[in-house]
Amino acid sequence: MASDGIGAGAVDRDELRAVQGPLKERYSADPESATVTLRATGTLGAGITCSVATGRAIAEAGLHPATGGDGSFLCSGDMLLEALAACAGVTLRSVATSLEIPVRSGRVTAEGDLDFRGTLAVAKDAPVGFSAIRLRFDLDCDATEEQLDTLVRLTERYCVVLQTIANAPSIEVARSA
Repeated sequence: MASDGIGAGAVDRDELRAVQGPLKERYSADPESATVTLRATGTLGAGITCSVATGRAIAEAGLHPATGGDGSFLCSGDMLLEALAACAGVTLRSVATSLEIPVRSGRVTAEGDLDFRGTLAVAKDAPVGFSAIRLRFDLDCDATEEQLDTLVRLTERYCVVLQTIANAPSIEVARSA
């Protein structure tokens, strides 16, 4: 599949600017062109599962072992944290490229605390969902403390998944007639 964007391989600041520059100009001149609707569709499967096409494979989610699953299916909570780690990693690489901070390698860890009493309706005062999420970057680079602080601050600011979690959007839940 051909792409006009940036894919695998090393990218320098000039390449990133060459790809993003025209997009920034278009979005500035026509703000409505910057709004894109992303979509994911799940198909209910056998038992208590739901399959989601990821673009590269089918991800089949099921119950977490703490809610009665056997661990053979993906947990949607894990998938949320995986999406956060992936988005934060891509954002960090983009910011590092823009700031010309060479990052040799690194690890992004997202972890969250869940009280499954809420999900299983065991305790009405127990929240359903994550009560805390932590995101940590372990980077191998020669950046100064100031550069690292800027890198993490800008990654936090521009990471779509992190900002969506931190600033909950309006959500509409519906069913078809």
